[in-house]
Amino acid sequence: MNSDNGFESFEQDDESYNPWGSAEQKALKAFELYESGQMNDALVAMNEALDINPANDRWHFNKALTLDAMERFDEAIAEYKLAIELNPNDIETLNCLAVDYTRSGQYDLALEVFGQIEKSAPDFEPSYCNRIITYTETGDYEMAEQMFYLAQQLNDKCPLCFYNIGNLFFIRGEYKRAAWCWERTALLEPSHPQINYRIAQACWNLGDRDLAYKKFIEELKSNPGDTDVIFDFGLFLLHSGNIAAAAEKFNRILETQPDYAPAVFYLGEIELNKKNLPAAEEYYKKAIKLDSKLAGPRFRLGQIAFNRGNKDEAFSLLVSELELDVEQVEVLTPLGLIMLQMGQNDYAVHCFLKVSEIDSANAANYLHLADALARRGEEEDAQQFLDYAAELEPENYTLICDTAKAYLRMQNPQKALLMLSQCQREQLDLTGKLLELSAKLEIFKTDVKERISFLLRRFRRR
Repeated sequence: MNSDNGFESFEQDDESYNPWGSAEQKALKAFELYESGQMNDALVAMNEALDINPANDRWHFNKALTLDAMERFDEAIAEYKLAIELNPNDIETLNCLAVDYTRSGQYDLALEVFGQIEKSAPDFEPSYCNRIITYTETGDYEMAEQMFYLAQQLNDKCPLCFYNIGNLFFIRGEYKRAAWCWERTALLEPSHPQINYRIAQACWNLGDRDLAYKKFIEELKSNPGDTDVIFDFGLFLLHSGNIAAAAEKFNRILETQPDYAPAVFYLGEIELNKKNLPAAEEYYKKAIKLDSKLAGPRFRLGQIAFNRGNKDEAFSLLVSELELDVEQVEVLTPLGLIMLQMGQNDYAVHCFLKVSEIDSANAANYLHLADALARRGEEEDAQQFLDYAAELEPENYTLICDTAKAYLRMQNPQKALLMLSQCQREQLDLTGKLLELSAKLEIFKTDVKERISFLLRRFRRR
């Protein structure tokens, strides 16, 4: 008993005499907790160590790493900056700070810190490798590629370099190059996070569904609980027509994450495809309750309401959808068309202009935009967009005919004829379309009707 009391007394005296020993123990405990994935407990232990000794730059660095793992990047940045104040020349800390600046969208600061690293340690390959991401996210693809080649000169076997440049190629729609880069990453580092998933995405976009399916399965074998992969695999199966398997994937997510709104939304899409409107509506309403900012469900409910003739309800839902700042072309285009049918021309113009920002080469969208502008009385702008649509796809003769019809609606038969004169019989039989347009030109001058008749005769002779 005396021995026990003496041990307690000695322990207390020792801690009061040398608190750094206790701080080291807490820092070591924090590291062990971090390694085992217990981030909250690791953060508590690291804070306790820093309370005792706040002048240890490595502990601030470790705390920042823990915050990074918790995706608390702003707090991590503050800790990295404290570490740098204590040790200004630590390249690893500077690199991590620059990476977090990129993660938080502070690209100028990220590039400034990367530049600082390059000046003091030009052979530090990660500063080039990580800048691939920074430049990709700012849209400076040329500089991103330059960083890749600089990094390759220092280490041509860096799996992360190939992964990062693969992301750039994927964003640019160069799926074959993206797949090659990610295959290289998988060869250099088979355990790289989500690498088979990324290859699956590239193969999917290349139309190689068999290989995409195989890669999705490989990814789920190594990471069976990865929600992102399960969800995208569900989308892949849905697009492949394997509806039952897709539903199984979305339901599997909801078994462990019942509040995962996107899975609920796509279960609604499946019911809508089966024309089970009551069930689809229930899923869409539930998705909105789970995530009020989720794009899609209000649009679908608005479509359903519009088709039922409930135009006021449809308008309210569709406007609510637009307030979410929708970026999906497949939502904006039909939404704009419904707005046109409801006479809401301003909203229609908004939708089609936004599509043009996302997909500037979408010729059909410029036809819709021209229609909406013409209905607003802005015929000069409308005609410019019609011309642009024809320039984008000069060999799309169905589009050319639609453009001609639009010019007729704007009382411009001469321009309609000019558009139709581009068409050739061997590329598309336009006789029916020309007859239809001829009937619409009865209100115009005889010389215009004669030119239409000439076109008809010329096509018939061929």
